[in-house]
Amino acid sequence: MPPRLRPRLRRRLRRLPRVPTGSPLQLLLLACSFALAAYAGVRLLADDWFGVALWFVGVALLHDLVLLPLYTAADRAAVRGLGAVRRREWVLYVRVPAALSGLLLLVWFPLISGRVEQRYRLGTGLSVDVFLPRWLLLTAVLFGGSALLLALRLRRLRRAARPRSPAVH
Repeated sequence: MPPRLRPRLRRRLRRLPRVPTGSPLQLLLLACSFALAAYAGVRLLADDWFGVALWFVGVALLHDLVLLPLYTAADRAAVRGLGAVRRREWVLYVRVPAALSGLLLLVWFPLISGRVEQRYRLGTGLSVDVFLPRWLLLTAVLFGGSALLLALRLRRLRRAARPRSPAVH
C-alpha cells in the first residue's frame, strides 16, 4: 500500500463504529453460556420437539395476552393509589417485592398449587404441603423488608429536613 493512502485509510477506519467486545474473561463466559444453552436446547428438543415448541408458543401467548395486561393494570393501580396520596416515589417499594413474589409463584406454581403432588411424592418421598405456607411466608418477608427499608428512608429524610439549632454549628 502506498504511504500516501495510509492516513486516509486510518481516518476511515476511525469513523467505523467500534464493537464493544469486553474483556477476554467476559467473552469466555459468554461463549460458555451459549454452549450450555445449545446443549440444553439439543437435549430438550431431542425427545418431543413439537411439544416443547407448542409449550413455548403457549407460554408466550399466555404471557402477552393474559399476564402482561394483569400486572400492568395492577402496577397502574398502585401508581394511581400512591399518586393520590402524593407518594408516587413509594411505588418501587411495592413493585420489587411483588415482582419477586410473582416470579417465585410462577416458578413454583405446580408445587404451590399441589397439582403435581403425586408425582412429587413418588419422586422425592416428600409432601407438597409445605410449599404454599413457605411461599406466603417469603412473600410476607419480602413486603416486610421493603416496608422496613421505606421506613428507614423516611426516617433519614425527616432527620435531614429537621432544622438544626445554631449551637450545633
